[in-house]
Amino acid sequence: MSHAKADKANCPRIGTRYRDWRLNGPYDALIIGSGMGGLTTAAFLSELGWKVAVLEQHYTAGGYTHSYEREGYEWDVGLHYVGDMGAPTMPRKLMDFLTGGRLQWAAMDQAYDRFFIGDKVFDALAGKQAYRDELVRRFPQEAKAIDRYMARLAEVKKYVPLFTMARLLTPWQRKLAQPLLNMLLPRSFGMTTGAVLAELTRNPDLLAVLTGQWGDYGMSPNQSSFIIHALVASHYLHGGYYPVGGSWRIAEAILPKIRAAGGEVFTYARVKQIVSEQGQVNGVLMEDGTRIDCACVVSSAGVFNTFGHLLPAAAVQRAGYDQLLPKVKPSAAHLGVYIGLKQTAEELGLPKTNFWVYPGSDFDGITQRFMDDPDAPFPVVYISFPSAKDPDFARRYPGKATIEIVAPTNYAWFEKWEDTIWGKRGQDYDAMKAQWGERLMEVLYDKLPQLRGKVDYFEVSTPLSTNWFGGYQRGELYGLDHDPQRFQQDWLSPRTRIQGLWLTGQDVLSCGIVGAMMGGVLTATAVAGFRQMGPVLKRVMQAQANGARHAGLGEQDEAERAAQA
Repeated sequence: MSHAKADKANCPRIGTRYRDWRLNGPYDALIIGSGMGGLTTAAFLSELGWKVAVLEQHYTAGGYTHSYEREGYEWDVGLHYVGDMGAPTMPRKLMDFLTGGRLQWAAMDQAYDRFFIGDKVFDALAGKQAYRDELVRRFPQEAKAIDRYMARLAEVKKYVPLFTMARLLTPWQRKLAQPLLNMLLPRSFGMTTGAVLAELTRNPDLLAVLTGQWGDYGMSPNQSSFIIHALVASHYLHGGYYPVGGSWRIAEAILPKIRAAGGEVFTYARVKQIVSEQGQVNGVLMEDGTRIDCACVVSSAGVFNTFGHLLPAAAVQRAGYDQLLPKVKPSAAHLGVYIGLKQTAEELGLPKTNFWVYPGSDFDGITQRFMDDPDAPFPVVYISFPSAKDPDFARRYPGKATIEIVAPTNYAWFEKWEDTIWGKRGQDYDAMKAQWGERLMEVLYDKLPQLRGKVDYFEVSTPLSTNWFGGYQRGELYGLDHDPQRFQQDWLSPRTRIQGLWLTGQDVLSCGIVGAMMGGVLTATAVAGFRQMGPVLKRVMQAQANGARHAGLGEQDEAERAAQA
């Protein structure tokens, strides 16, 4: 995720640069981090009239939804596609509320994900029935297994609201409710993806296709919780969508709601410490020495940053978080390649389909071999074509196109440069980056050979880029690992054991844009109370999704629209 000065005409920086004299307190809440979770929490509290200051250490707001510009090209850094945006679903209604209905969503191709598994190719088609029928067409002997799989997805989707609402309970309420939850929740909630699917089929190709999106949550099937797999798979059953104008428009559209209540999103605002005295949070201490007093602090910086770096060690130990943190792990690190071409997506034949490239169907085995040996084939290479997905790209960047590549990596291979400065890490680091980049470019050329010789510019990002710009510690892409144990941690909730301190973002519920957004809604509800938030949420859910029918629903029929809602 390398970055340079943004072109304000195309990709502006979002937020106001922090200066102590620009603070306009007192504030009702301080939010650390401006990712999707932080902005969602801020927007909902602002809707209730709270005056909120969002403190972002990066030069622009948005977290993984921000974009950057270099050499006349623009790339998104984390949002590659979003599901559930083509109909008045809960995620679409929440997104319309947050952005004031100013953001439109463009549909990808009906084959929104394409899986290259060895020498075989499979497509995921938009629409629940179309998705199921395509699977049956490719695996006619597995029709019963496929239908059982669809039923398992629906089962998880049915019970996730109950699982989610339990995160709002106080500790004593949770203790009373836990036996009932254990009885009601399906046993798949405690199983890995691989274990659940092993009960349905032993066909290795079908198993590979069903789990072909594991890169969206960063854990191979035998490691990941079936909860996260089912959430992601269900999320995309009706296809993929891309924000018209680029992912940075999400933060831009949310900002007015925060400012309308007197709040602000400050950039270059690095928090040094959360001030905690006698078990109560009293504000934050900024890197420049300024103390901002506030009895309500919401951290969207992740649990490892919050309890491992921002809070005084004594406060963490008193609350017992030093004993809890070892029960979770940071998620996978990744490599990125950002590519610019001096022809349009149409001229180059770029699709509105994501490519997932696998050397074989044994996802767990090939992942482990790569983590043990960097010369082994990449376990998965994800290729995205944002300029093809965004119908506004050609207006902003005429005659150009962009491509992005993402692949998992082992953070240990980069540790020796941990304490170096971005852009000044030395020739050996640059040479290593170039080698990784060339390997990933060859994967692209293998699938789209017409691009060889057409690339005008590309650059490579490493996990250290994620640390530098995202404020992480191990280059983690999805916050915490989404294994079964992670979902058993009831302390991963908006309410912390320290009075006045709250959590939001990916670590509260699940990863991804919508997962972080739902975490933000959950946190705002916990902070303000359901009596205040209830009427707001009811108003949001009763609204018609703005412009959903104009976003390119494609072939979805009326029954599927109703099912999504």
